Amino acid sequence: MRAAVVVFPGSNCDRDMAVAFREAGCQVDMVWHKDTSLPEDIDIVGIPGGFSFGDYLRCGAIAANSPICTEVKAHADRGGFVLGVCNGFQVLTETGLLPGALLRNAGLKYICRTVPLVVGTSDSVYTSGYELGQEIGIPVAHHDGNYTASDDIVSQLTAEDGIAFRYGDNPNGSTGDIAGILSSNRRVLGMMPHPERAADERHGGTDGKAMFASIASALAAA
Repeated sequence: MRAAVVVFPGSNCDRDMAVAFREAGCQVDMVWHKDTSLPEDIDIVGIPGGFSFGDYLRCGAIAANSPICTEVKAHADRGGFVLGVCNGFQVLTETGLLPGALLRNAGLKYICRTVPLVVGTSDSVYTSGYELGQEIGIPVAHHDGNYTASDDIVSQLTAEDGIAFRYGDNPNGSTGDIAGILSSNRRVLGMMPHPERAADERHGGTDGKAMFASIASALAAA
């Protein structure tokens, strides 16, 4: 089981994500955004949270044009797994790997706290460790986490069972309380809350640990 975690200038959760993958049993390679290839035999690519390139343009827009993102897209097109968290979710929408966009929070304020999430599907390698409808507590830390999508996109996500998580108490105005979504082939997950910040007892909660455990279990069985 081998994971690659992409590092951009301004990433600040790259090591947290790497630790969560390692604790789940994965070998982890840190990959710089200017690299033009992923290590061989990578099973999953993690795109972490932070403020890539300072988010001085549109969040994730500059990062989405980094050389490594061409390889990340190729990896996804081959059926590889990709997990994007917070700024990583923004990058995934900017690359077109996931639909919709992340806009400023409805209250126009930065939000940093643990929020309740409701599991929207247990039918994915990311969510198989949870029960459908289960409520978990996962931290958020974002200013531009307002997931916005057209009615057609939401209808498609709903029809494909592609809404991975919804907010139990919407902190940012996201369409349909959506906190995380899956690609049509269910191998790409983008979510604003940070499961890697809830994967150790020292974090004050371990509700994110099941995600990394289920990923590792699925990769080991593949």
